[in-house]
Amino acid sequence: MYIPSFNKFEDQQQVIAFMQRYSFATIVSVKDNTPIATHLPFLIKVEDDQIILRAHFAKANPQAKDSIGQQVLVIFTEPHAYISPKNYEKVENVPTWNYLAVHAYGKCEILEGEENKAALLEETIKNYDLDYLKQWDGLSEDYKRKMMNGIVAFEIVVEDLQAKAKLSQNRAETEQQHIIETLSKSADTTESEIATYMAQLKKP
Repeated sequence: MYIPSFNKFEDQQQVIAFMQRYSFATIVSVKDNTPIATHLPFLIKVEDDQIILRAHFAKANPQAKDSIGQQVLVIFTEPHAYISPKNYEKVENVPTWNYLAVHAYGKCEILEGEENKAALLEETIKNYDLDYLKQWDGLSEDYKRKMMNGIVAFEIVVEDLQAKAKLSQNRAETEQQHIIETLSKSADTTESEIATYMAQLKKP
């Protein structure tokens, strides 16, 4: 990912928090020189100082078979906002777009066995819908086994993490403040979230 020096998102804890907040990500692999992508909810953990991504494919998804043992890219991105030139002091300016994005690279490895699948599903339920866990626990083992037979559980140990926060860092202080004020008033939640991230950058 192209990342100018002033757009580097360098605080790893903040990067991990961003990935966990916007965890519905895109996994990209390559087959026969053609990129293939699937959109999945990921669990993001730090274990022994390594960032681990876990998720599952539908077994019927061809990318499941093609990704295992291969180097893949997982893209995390969510809030973004159009930045109008009206926020700038000079007339000679053009529009741009502010956003945050994280690219995580690593080898996709299968999580073998029913026990690992069950653990992944339980952790996923706890992360996204804790209230459902009791219902899941009460389902028959036969039903749960059939559900697990239809998925391919996997994990990725992140080998390269590239993070970018394009938040008008190259603009004048007054222009940054204009953008924050404009986006903060927006009814679009992604725009207001960008304003929040920009404001956080300005804090000492």
